[in-house]
Amino acid sequence: MLSRRDLSRMAAGTVSFSGARAASINRFATARTTTEWSFTSGKKYADPFNEVELDVVFTGAGAEIRVPAYWAGGGEWRVRFAPPEPGRYKYRTVASDTSNRELHGVEGVVEAAPYDGSNRLLHHGPVRVAASKRWLEHADGTPFFWLADTWWMGLCKRLEWPDDFERLLADRLEKGFTVIQIIAGLYPDMPAFDPRGANEAGFPWETDYARINPAYFDAADLRIQRLVSRGIVPCIVGCWGYFLPWMGAEKLKKHWRYLVARWGAYPVIWCLAGEGTMPYYLSRDKQGDAALQKNGWTEIARYVRSIDGFHRPVTIHPSSSARECVEDQSVLDFEMLQTGHSDRQSIPNTVRLVTGGREREPRMPVIDGEVCYEGILEASREEIQRFMFWACMLSGAAGHTYGANGIWQVNRPDQPFGPSPHGRSWGDRAWDEAMRLPGSGQLGIGKALLARYEWWRFEPHPEWADPRWNEKNYMLPFAAGIPGKVRIMFLPTRWDPPKLKQLEPGVTYRAFLFDPRNGKRRPLGEVAGDAAGDWQVPVLPTVADWVLVLER
Repeated sequence: MLSRRDLSRMAAGTVSFSGARAASINRFATARTTTEWSFTSGKKYADPFNEVELDVVFTGAGAEIRVPAYWAGGGEWRVRFAPPEPGRYKYRTVASDTSNRELHGVEGVVEAAPYDGSNRLLHHGPVRVAASKRWLEHADGTPFFWLADTWWMGLCKRLEWPDDFERLLADRLEKGFTVIQIIAGLYPDMPAFDPRGANEAGFPWETDYARINPAYFDAADLRIQRLVSRGIVPCIVGCWGYFLPWMGAEKLKKHWRYLVARWGAYPVIWCLAGEGTMPYYLSRDKQGDAALQKNGWTEIARYVRSIDGFHRPVTIHPSSSARECVEDQSVLDFEMLQTGHSDRQSIPNTVRLVTGGREREPRMPVIDGEVCYEGILEASREEIQRFMFWACMLSGAAGHTYGANGIWQVNRPDQPFGPSPHGRSWGDRAWDEAMRLPGSGQLGIGKALLARYEWWRFEPHPEWADPRWNEKNYMLPFAAGIPGKVRIMFLPTRWDPPKLKQLEPGVTYRAFLFDPRNGKRRPLGEVAGDAAGDWQVPVLPTVADWVLVLER
């Protein structure tokens, strides 16, 4: 294992460190960039992680931001702060041990310079929910296109740092991904403290859950910081849902406080848990565990929202719908779905949950967070990846999440993940082979097409197609767009092309067919509706799925 000194040295230059002890002095930072400094206690504690909590309250730019500091080991606590705007911020520390004057009541000033714009993510600011409650956007109002990849176990040492991690990241950046879903060390598909889940410094917690292991997070920091530095938003999943009965709500609040302290200053998204209400595979009381988890994640969601001074968006990864994982939907900022891994058989459930999610109140953005990992169960190949992407996006989703079997569990060529607790293995395809599966690139091609338009303003218009998808046949066209400006129609594989309906009188469009496999275009010329507002789509070049685009 790497020592903490080694890990800190590796992280140097990524985060600004400002000395060993805080004092009433000025510190310097850059707006939207994370700065860190430490507070050291001369007073000794038998169990500092559990005996002392330290917050730092920042006041400036018309706001008060209270953030937790994290225990770094020994008598050291560190705070991370990202000034949301340029300017002067006063700070003061608040420790649970008010008699400790090295931790409590320390004051100072942070002078924040404007951001230089070198990182697009930081330039536009962290992600939030737009006022419409239909999509996500950056702090400056720039719409954010969620295209996520699933690296559930990406903080374990089986995805070696830095070579493996950098290689996978470079591939995903080239393909246009913007989000990585990654778990903070408390993983699915294995018992607690299974060696497969360790990183270079061991496990996130000591084996009796007595206290956190700071060295684990020193190693994890390198990965999270690298994602942010390359313009990727980490969607940090706190743990898998069944850790709640194992650890209890109070321990998981400590876990979440630590995550917020470590990573809340970065432009992250919080996912409370994976499969939030799913009991452990070998649970003897699945009904009781599910109820306990639903209640517990509601309580923990409120806690996370109360301690996160940066107010990062909160969701929970479900077995079906995030709304069903909590007792109070108001603790969530957006709806995350899981809609199945059964190839074409998962299409009806996917469309029903996406369209139904848009109609539910309170309104919130809808994103399918897990569907048909490419290659899982020896199925869900690239044509299913395209179908799920286009069906979801044209049904009003705020983005889409991809996954590849082999990457999520980090199979290595010489070290496949192996069986889950239920005794079955999901397959041995190595992560670097799964990285090259064609579906990931084809989703990037789809995102690039949508990004040419005001995709966030698109509304589903299934009535624009005849025939159109319906509950008896989901293998018919999907359509969405902005009336009078742009129409996009996904044409699943079929013999007969559809008719385009309700074209506006006097409006002429330029039409082309878009090949969702490679991004090539086939111009169709100018298009206008007949007296009834109809236009017949011509015979398609091949019997395959196509995307039809009409631009005014």
